[in-house]
Amino acid sequence: MPLPRPAGPRALWADLRAFWRDRPRHQYVAAILAVLIPIGIVVAFYIDGQTRLQPVQTYTYINSWPASRSDAEIRAAQKQRHERDQARRQQRQREFQRLDDQLNRLGI
Repeated sequence: MPLPRPAGPRALWADLRAFWRDRPRHQYVAAILAVLIPIGIVVAFYIDGQTRLQPVQTYTYINSWPASRSDAEIRAAQKQRHERDQARRQQRQREFQRLDDQLNRLGI
């Protein structure tokens, strides 16, 4: 039994047109989504692969204190830092309180 002759590109396009001509509209949408979703996933992985893999260099600043400083100087510096941190916390608390008041006025 002889093999059939190979079909040409015109026959392929004619078959595809005949196949899709009688399809309902929702099958077109499903076909487009079936092609676009995997393409989107591959593109997302490609973009993610282009990101920098090396961690960003960070700088740590360390204060240098003389070994001869007294305990009173240490306590004064600690007290200063504590007061500065307390002021920051209170400012942040006031900001959150202001936000909470605005949300309460909106009924949230």
